[in-house]
Order: sequence, then structure tokens, then C-alpha cells
Amino acid sequence: MSLTKAREMMNEALNLARYAAVQGEVPVGAIVVKDGIIIGRGANRPMESHDPTAHAEIIAIREAAAYLGNDRLTGCDLWVTLEPCAMCAGAIAHARIARLYYGADDAKGGAVAHGPRLFEQTTLHHKPEIYAGIAADESAALLKKFFAERR
Repeated sequence: MSLTKAREMMNEALNLARYAAVQGEVPVGAIVVKDGIIIGRGANRPMESHDPTAHAEIIAIREAAAYLGNDRLTGCDLWVTLEPCAMCAGAIAHARIARLYYGADDAKGGAVAHGPRLFEQTTLHHKPEIYAGIAADESAALLKKFFAERR
């Protein structure tokens, strides 16, 4: 994948994260892409929807699955601005996402490079290719600004 295309995809996720922040939600955005086409979008909205599972990744995965009419997102990529938590990493595995691209690390809540490191577990049936640190500074800056404004 070209650097230009990668930046374009992460910009889409960052725009969704900015939208979440405006709504008062933690600024995380995600997209699901198949064959270069965005088929699922998600912005964090657990507070708005009164749903603790309404993370950006889950929303994007649900939308993509509905678009494809299939619970398996084989050949799809997930782009997200923050390292996925355990719940989202589990959903990524169950959906059979081919590639995971994420921005900022999440030392407290992440489950890919931190915490349980879900994809390193031998009992997991599917592990995506993982590409970390894409637009990490920009993703982290959104989160820092969001939380600084709330203190």
C-alpha cells in the first residue's frame, strides 16, 4: 500500500475521531475497507447510545458486516486511531479481519501491544496482520487534547 493511500485511510478514521470528540465521546474513529472501498465507519459513542460496546471498531465492523451480508470480513482491513481494547480485538478476530492498522498505543486499555496482547494467545483462531503507529502522533494529540479539556 502506498504511503498516500495509507494516509488517506487514516485521515478518514481521524475525521471520525474528531466527530466523536465534538459529541463529547472519547475521540476514536475506525473504518473497515475492502478492495480499497470503505464499507464501514465508526466513531466512539458509548455515552450517546448508552451502550458500553459502542466503540468505533465495533460500530465499523457491524456496518461492514451488514454491507457484505456476512459475519466474516475476510479480506477486509480495519483502520483505527487507537490500539484496540480486548473487546474490540476479540471482535476483530471473530470477524476474521485480514489487516489491522492503528495509530496511538494505549498502554492502559490496549490489548494488541499492551495488556493481554490478545493476538499472541495460542488459543485464538485468527490473527490479523498488524501495523501500528500510523499517524500515532496525531491520534495521541486528539486524545490528550480531549482529556485535558475535561480536567
